[in-house]
Amino acid sequence: MFGSMGITELILILFIVLVIFGAGKLPQLGEGLGKAIKGFKKSVHEADAIEAEAEAAAAQQQMASPQPSISTTPASGVEQPAAQSATRA
Repeated sequence: MFGSMGITELILILFIVLVIFGAGKLPQLGEGLGKAIKGFKKSVHEADAIEAEAEAAAAQQQMASPQPSISTTPASGVEQPAAQSATRA
């Protein structure tokens, strides 16, 4: 059932919990545990949704911003500036 734990071990654990907390507190403990698990699952799903929303907003912002254009000039047609050509002459 739970790995190497058998029915006897589970019954012993439940008996100890019953002795410690009492019969009146067990429904409250179960309810609290259920709410905790439900809240944890909800927060995990909300974190995924928030992360996906942030990625979508970043992609939208990147698409909306203008991309800087890079112009290339051919290497053979490069002229030297006047200051450099005057010092070499």
